[in-house]
Amino acid sequence: HALAVGNLDNLKWGVEDRMHQPQRAQAIYPHLYPMIKAAEEAGACCGYLSGAGPTVMALTSGASGDIFTQREKERTDFSVAKAMMQVAQAYNVKGRIVVTQGTQEGARVVKVEPPFSTADITFRDNV
Repeated sequence: HALAVGNLDNLKWGVEDRMHQPQRAQAIYPHLYPMIKAAEEAGACCGYLSGAGPTVMALTSGASGDIFTQREKERTDFSVAKAMMQVAQAYNVKGRIVVTQGTQEGARVVKVEPPFSTADITFRDNV
């Protein structure tokens, strides 16, 4: 709901998983809560353990539109990524940062055998 209505401040509460996340943080991912805290302090709307882990995700927001059209001062992705990586390194956790953007599209077919596309007709993503 927070994404649908544009109330990104509520995301912090919406992604909180009190059933699984605390146990996983304690038993497997001691870097989880420090990483979430660092992400939020660096400007992320929220942070959370994605699924059962090991991915720790943070959502950031800039001006509307594609990230490549936004001015650098409108974006927080670099500072959030850097803060999260610093925590990971402090806990000797190896990983990488992937910056992407959300979509309303959902799942899509990226490969079909035999392909639909021909020399004369090209379908989206050349499937």
